Amino acid sequence: MILVTGATGEYGTHAINFLLEKGVEPSNISALVRSEEKAHILKEKGVNINIGDYNDYSSLVEAFKGVDKLLFVSGSEIGTREAQHKNVVNAAKEAGVDFIAYTSFIRNVDAKDSAIGFLQDTHQKTEQWIKDSGIDYTILQNGLYLDILPMFLGENVLNDGILLPAEDGKSNSVLRAELAEAAAHVLTTSGHENQTYPLVNNEALTYQDVANQLSNIKGETVNYTSPKPDTYQTILKENNVSDEYIGMLTSFSVAQAKGELQLENNTLEQFLGRKPKTVKQYLIEVYS
Repeated sequence: MILVTGATGEYGTHAINFLLEKGVEPSNISALVRSEEKAHILKEKGVNINIGDYNDYSSLVEAFKGVDKLLFVSGSEIGTREAQHKNVVNAAKEAGVDFIAYTSFIRNVDAKDSAIGFLQDTHQKTEQWIKDSGIDYTILQNGLYLDILPMFLGENVLNDGILLPAEDGKSNSVLRAELAEAAAHVLTTSGHENQTYPLVNNEALTYQDVANQLSNIKGETVNYTSPKPDTYQTILKENNVSDEYIGMLTSFSVAQAKGELQLENNTLEQFLGRKPKTVKQYLIEVYS
């Protein structure tokens, strides 16, 4: 029995679909959801629906009973994620889960030195909790989702250009669906116990590279400007952008400037059996 947490989210949905594509019987897949009404599509596919909430420890223990392999999709609520993740790991141990595949994030500096320490700290702790649990594991250290690139670029990027304090830093961004496909590969093949896999696109690009690609698509120059972080934040505040959004955009941009989002590794390509979709291909699909 394979259980996927966050099953109605985009990553979890992709993961379940890829498990089905790889021949796993629907009756051998369980989806952890907080509400059954949101899981009707999964139910129609024959997938088991287990009700549980990261904040409710007892619900997790009940949901994890009989599960052999757990695809633990990291929580999205930054403020409460540490306690939630501890609940998941402890509940998996209590329920007798044999194997955990955990969706972490690429890390080439310690969390305490990271510009995105608010993200990395929980991932680093969760990885250690899983290792300390004694449960066999695979840590999937995912690259930044390519799917969220338009959020960083802004709604009017073709007219306004790119404004981010990322300097000439590079990112090995990758499609969320391809990362989920890699997880399905790990869950359906052998030899992955107690391994940590960085999963990235080997095409590392700067925002200037992105601007050049967008210029080709538009047929005229799309500029990239990299102000100082404090100047950038002032500009966003003057445009009534929320503090939370400003903090997130700034942190990830500074992390990219520092080289934290750049990591070369061909594991993802090996798992997919093909090259991941390039940023150029993605930009053409979105902006042409």
